[in-house]
Amino acid sequence: MHDSIRVTDSYKYYVVWLLCGVYTISIMDRQLVAILVEPIRTEFALQDRHMGLLSGFAFAIFYTTLGVPLARLADRNNRVNIMAVSLLVWSAFTGLTGLARTFVHLLIARIGVAVGEAGCNPAAYSLIGDYFEARRRATALSIFQMGGYIGSFLGLLLGGWIGHTYGWRAAFLLVGLPGVAVALLLKLTLRELPRGYSDPVRAVVEPPPVGKVVRDLLAKSSFVHLAFAAALHNFAVYGVGNWYAPFLMRSHDMNVARAGTILAICTVIGGAAGTYLGGTLSDRFAAQRHDARYYLWVPAVSLLIGFPLSQGVLLFDDTKIVIALLPFVVMCSAAYLAPSITATYGLVGIRERALASAVLLFVINLIGLGFGPLFAGFASDHLRQVFMERGLSEAEALGEGLRWSLRIIVAVNLWSAAHYFIAARTLRADEVKG
Repeated sequence: MHDSIRVTDSYKYYVVWLLCGVYTISIMDRQLVAILVEPIRTEFALQDRHMGLLSGFAFAIFYTTLGVPLARLADRNNRVNIMAVSLLVWSAFTGLTGLARTFVHLLIARIGVAVGEAGCNPAAYSLIGDYFEARRRATALSIFQMGGYIGSFLGLLLGGWIGHTYGWRAAFLLVGLPGVAVALLLKLTLRELPRGYSDPVRAVVEPPPVGKVVRDLLAKSSFVHLAFAAALHNFAVYGVGNWYAPFLMRSHDMNVARAGTILAICTVIGGAAGTYLGGTLSDRFAAQRHDARYYLWVPAVSLLIGFPLSQGVLLFDDTKIVIALLPFVVMCSAAYLAPSITATYGLVGIRERALASAVLLFVINLIGLGFGPLFAGFASDHLRQVFMERGLSEAEALGEGLRWSLRIIVAVNLWSAAHYFIAARTLRADEVKG
């Protein structure tokens, strides 16, 4: 521990909640595309595959590729400055999305958002790792991750109502504004800590080379299976989550405002509960039983519980049943990330955390965010044609094609759970000691 520097518990929690706010803005910006799929698609006369490209692959390829070098920058430089600049960049491009006149303009704006957001999470994870000791780290990370669901709530709610009342362009213009003020607050009040501040041993002067860190991680079977498990689940999270609004609009006859309100409420309740429970339960079980495998077992069990609930949401025609199940589906989906990151931290040294989390996020987001929405869009378009050939009207086929596309994607969660259990077999042997 660094005895010359004193940081109170109250300030530590101020830091993690402020970072939660930054992550909230990040996801709020990202969720606007998800809730406004239908009005954007209609205005530009696009297919589902185009929207899958816009909300998935085009964003993810830049977000994931830049995440690794920016994480290395965070391991060597001031993480507060990196996050403040990143926040300004993605907020500006969120506003510019509302000014797009062609599909190409939309792509460029979303790529700009991706470039900005790539600098946020690895630096935030690394800071949280220094502010909180190991026994409270997953809990702190779960608080940070709750920003994802608060941001989803605000993005879906504001995007739905502003989009319905003033048009989808106004939603992007208005939601881009708060980032400037929060970036200033971040710079003025957030304190950069020495590396390894909350760990029992001091960090080495220089982090090891990127290639060595990546090779060491990939040589560990637990990390390979952990990363693949989280990526598969993220494939389902984004593959289904980015299409819930169009699903409710097509299959349950909702307008964008009502769909946004329902999804916002279900997401913030289920997401906050699942994220917090995933972190606290894994911390508690791992500490009480001195077994880090609970950081993998908790996500695995949550996915097994969530699978039949997810199928129910997509199967039932009764809108009341769908709405009742949605918060529990989101809760089960949300329990994976904080434990996964904490397990990854146990596999690397102190000065490798930002890079290790970036490698994990690279795999997770390239497979999940990149291909989940894109696969859903292509599958929806293909199945729509199949249903039309079988005699359904174009409107009916549009709804059924998306419904069955999402049902296929949800089954990937079973594959994900299997890899979490496999990763747990070698986790303890692969952990860095001391």
